[in-house]
Amino acid sequence: MENKLDNVPGRNVEKLPLPIYEPYDPQVDVYVNSKAMAFGSALPMAYSNWRDESMSWKETCYLHTGLNPASAYRVTGPDAMKFFADTCVNSFAKFPIGTLKHAIMCNEEGLIMTHGVLLRVGEEEFITYFLAPYAAYKLESGNYNAKGKYILDGFVFQLAGPKSLEILEAATVECLHDIKFGRHRMSNIEGMEIRITRMGMAGTLAYEVHGRKQDVRSIYNSIMTAGEPFGIRKLGHIAYRMNHTEGGFPQSFVHFPYPWGEDKGFMEFLGKTQKTRRLLGSMGTDIRLRYRNPVELGWEKMIKFDHDFIGREALEKEVANQRRKMVTLVWNPEDILDVYASQYQPGEPYMEMGPVHLSQENGRTVLYADQVLKDGQRVGISSGRTYSYYYRQMLSLCSIDTEHSELGNEVSILWGNPGARQKVIRATVSRFPYLNENRNEHVDVSAIPCRAHKK
Repeated sequence: MENKLDNVPGRNVEKLPLPIYEPYDPQVDVYVNSKAMAFGSALPMAYSNWRDESMSWKETCYLHTGLNPASAYRVTGPDAMKFFADTCVNSFAKFPIGTLKHAIMCNEEGLIMTHGVLLRVGEEEFITYFLAPYAAYKLESGNYNAKGKYILDGFVFQLAGPKSLEILEAATVECLHDIKFGRHRMSNIEGMEIRITRMGMAGTLAYEVHGRKQDVRSIYNSIMTAGEPFGIRKLGHIAYRMNHTEGGFPQSFVHFPYPWGEDKGFMEFLGKTQKTRRLLGSMGTDIRLRYRNPVELGWEKMIKFDHDFIGREALEKEVANQRRKMVTLVWNPEDILDVYASQYQPGEPYMEMGPVHLSQENGRTVLYADQVLKDGQRVGISSGRTYSYYYRQMLSLCSIDTEHSELGNEVSILWGNPGARQKVIRATVSRFPYLNENRNEHVDVSAIPCRAHKK
């Protein structure tokens, strides 16, 4: 299914794989190989433009295919539940079939090793997304009566925005109002079986569609056709990078790295050696300063001490004496304009500042993080900087020392790499999540008309 764009005239795209998870869009001139973005297909930076697309999850709905091929991993067996309880900070006292969890796995230091979605689909059957390969390593190195297997023939679509439910109901010709937040169930589109989950990263009403790769193009076309009357938009890579910060969902490899290289056994399991990551921003090149635990990412409510799990002792101490809190920083516009102005002045300019961090260093993508200062002392770490067209503000997420986390507190962000020209940018501590209206978990879908009309 990895077709080439060989027959597209006038374009040097012979080595670019066609995005098998959606039809090629002839209106798009540039597709980017997303392998450098942690996935393995091609995706445009934008279909229309990033401003238009970033409004989709507030006004209409987007359809995003860029998480494919999704890292799906199925665990089955009598000890499947025990395995997840042993390795996740989440409680498993209640986990009925048809529900899902945002599962978090840590090391003994309490640092996040992986996080993702965990679905219970049967009495002894679970499907994870983006917990593997670390989950596979822990399962195979443990003593569990359970088996794990990658799901290689599936796909994941994301839909988010106030019209997402109506679009899915129009596509499935079925009322889906019964799917509550954190729930999932089976449905179908024109006879093709799918699983629908109510979840998402954008903050607003959102769903995912999981299906078989053999049906991916047909299902994509059906959803787009059903969504046209509702103003559905395709979501490119730039806008996708924006919604995690704006919606208040810290994401690995955008806001923080995993400490995989610290685990020798895991690196041997992967058959890899630790590589020097490309780290930019004023936090410098000590990667350990960028690791995070669930508490400082705002996920402390998901930690339950009703069971033993890896990292429990460290997290008990962290919860009892919380050192950092997750907040949103709103950057000062005047200082931002000074950064832009330096690009047109003699001498060394400040580090460039696009709508999101998408720069490369020596041909490789990089991870940004900046020091947050108060009276010249470092009090936090800022990452995921993005311009919100909706709010007309520059935002970032910040794990900040608790004594400086009060809303309205004035802090500074040190912008620029060590050894280069740096700029102190004023910032204000603000709410987290920043997009706090019409949150998915609080949307009452009973007020939305059912669109399951006969075709």
